[in-house]
Amino acid sequence: MNRRELVQKIVLGGAVLFVMPTVISSCTKDSTIDPVILNTPGTKIDIDLSDPANASLNTAGGSVIVKSIIVVYTGTNYIALSSICTHEGSTVGYNLAAGNFICPNHGSVFSVGGSVVTGPAAKPLESYQISKSGNILTITV
Repeated sequence: MNRRELVQKIVLGGAVLFVMPTVISSCTKDSTIDPVILNTPGTKIDIDLSDPANASLNTAGGSVIVKSIIVVYTGTNYIALSSICTHEGSTVGYNLAAGNFICPNHGSVFSVGGSVVTGPAAKPLESYQISKSGNILTITV
């Protein structure tokens, strides 16, 4: 093996060491999910709209994730769905322009009701009842 071949193998090996962890982790489940909350029916979660951490919920298209539930203000109503993609467990995000939820890893698209619009996900996102009283949103799991 000559010097050029050795340098090429070192560069290629180094590139693999930096790229592979990113590729592998992009398909793993989100570590922020809270399965205890999602598996405890009847649990109530309150969100204070006057809290600066929830300020985005006062603007159309704004969203927050609380206890693995994505809460969105569409401009006319609030929606609460599981934030966990049913395909590989990644966190979905809300797309105001399209009015749907998208998984960034494999492109699954869900309606505002949680149903699958485009796969690879086959199961819908869990939907939760949400109500508003004054500045408090209450989600019932």
